[in-house]
Amino acid sequence: MAAAPLRIALAGLGTVGGGVIRLLTANGALIARRAGRPIEIVAVSARDRARDRGVDLSPYQWEDDLALLAGRPDVDVVVELIGGSDGPALALARRTLGLGKGLVTANKAMIAHHGMELAGMSEAANDGRGAPLKFEAAVAGGIPVIKGLREGAAANALTRIYGILNGTCNYILSTMEDTGRDFGDVLKEAQALGYAEADPAFDIEGTDAAHKLAILAAIGFGAGVAFDQVEVEGITRIRAADIARADALGYVIRLIGMAECEEGGTRLFQRVQPCLVPRSHPLAAVDGATNAVVAEGNFSGRLLFQGAGAGDGPTASAVVADLIDIARGDTGPPFSVPVAELEQMAAADGATRRGRAYLRFIVADRPGVLAEITAAMRDAGVSIESLIQQGQADEGGEVLVAMVTHDGPERGVVHALELLRESPSLARPPLVLRLLD
Repeated sequence: MAAAPLRIALAGLGTVGGGVIRLLTANGALIARRAGRPIEIVAVSARDRARDRGVDLSPYQWEDDLALLAGRPDVDVVVELIGGSDGPALALARRTLGLGKGLVTANKAMIAHHGMELAGMSEAANDGRGAPLKFEAAVAGGIPVIKGLREGAAANALTRIYGILNGTCNYILSTMEDTGRDFGDVLKEAQALGYAEADPAFDIEGTDAAHKLAILAAIGFGAGVAFDQVEVEGITRIRAADIARADALGYVIRLIGMAECEEGGTRLFQRVQPCLVPRSHPLAAVDGATNAVVAEGNFSGRLLFQGAGAGDGPTASAVVADLIDIARGDTGPPFSVPVAELEQMAAADGATRRGRAYLRFIVADRPGVLAEITAAMRDAGVSIESLIQQGQADEGGEVLVAMVTHDGPERGVVHALELLRESPSLARPPLVLRLLD
């Protein structure tokens, strides 16, 4: 007797939802062989029923009410592609798991903010037998990084997870690098090409990358999701001059999400920040709207996951991969270990970390300014490795001064900038970028 199909309901018919329909239609037979049974869409829902989405919706039942979608007796799994950390997406997730049905989502914001609650519901569903909760598509699009950490690297104690987690920012920075153009100009181009939203703040201010980092840290280190502990800085202050100076020093600038266990695994460091990446590092070659994640294990060594971080095809591929796992019965705790066993790590103090830093100052073009900056560095115990001063003031009478520090505690740089905070010589707040050494 043929195995019964896995019956799914699809909530959200945007770019990714349409991609899921096209993928299941094009590769249905192949997927059924690999899953051990067919995967069939039985019902769909979206805001606008009349909109032409370029796919045939006639084979599926339409539900205007998301609550009814999850409650249909002919639905085994709900695929949530609505988006948003709260609102309809969260209500649908809660109802689906509350009814003991599986949930597949691409919603990184919801998992970053409510992942612990939903994982608890998943594990408690069906009188403790559980209901699947899968979110491979929530991090890095089509790259199987969650599966790689949960399964491929499961035997390793991971020491560090870091990478390029936002394609919009990576496109902007690598295009600035290739063309010499400034941030605002390249952002407009990214919006015109569809790489950036009309309101790009979520991407360029680092929030999107922070959501993904918090999820990866939880899976990689067996910790509770702690999005509120992520230090976040975006790319809006990066200038073409910074890109040029990084290049002269042998670096490129990339927005890096970094997570690391400290103090014997009792504290968790999480930060999203533009960094100077050595040209010899694998992440330096990642350009365009590409994502890449590096995981360092005590036995596996360095693992690199790289590929398309967004788009209908790659993200739909990750969604359907989760559905195949559910169809096979390959399920387990959403965050690798049961919620009750996840470590609740305190936030690590970034100021205690050591490393080198790039500092950029925009200062008034007058005598004594450079001496004032270097004196503050000296008084804070920061050793300067190299210093570059722009040769000529711009139209506003301002000069760019950039320097790279020797290795030292981050608190030294913080202290130096505090000494300079009230200085009338600084025309704008300084920019600090860490070096990924």
